[in-house]
Amino acid sequence: MATVATALTGTAGTAAGTAHAAGAATACVMRENSPHTDWTGMTWDADILCDNTPGDVHLQSFADSPVVGRMVTTRSWFVCWKVGDPHAGGNNIWYYTQGDEIVSRPTAQAWGYMPAVRLETSQDPEPGLPKCSWG
Repeated sequence: MATVATALTGTAGTAAGTAHAAGAATACVMRENSPHTDWTGMTWDADILCDNTPGDVHLQSFADSPVVGRMVTTRSWFVCWKVGDPHAGGNNIWYYTQGDEIVSRPTAQAWGYMPAVRLETSQDPEPGLPKCSWG
């Protein structure tokens, strides 16, 4: 099966996705009036913007869930969190976002979960970010 690598415009890292100086992590910032609508029609009017390590975006909050997107930026937005598989970060918190590139399942538009270990958060879940309503 061929992999689709389609760049998205206006996704998680745009405008704020520039790399930061090595070791210069910036705290997550809560942003009001930052509307997002995922591929299922769910909407949010706020997000958090956090430093992150690029990586896979999974359809579900499980390590063996299909990879639907890839985050290539190093400062990206996230709209909610949920409990999933334990990961290398020592917890089981995963953050919902839209990847910068579509890898598979184009109908999902690269929306999915990144494990908390990839985000530079003050704690997990990040204070102020809502729990996903379905998780």
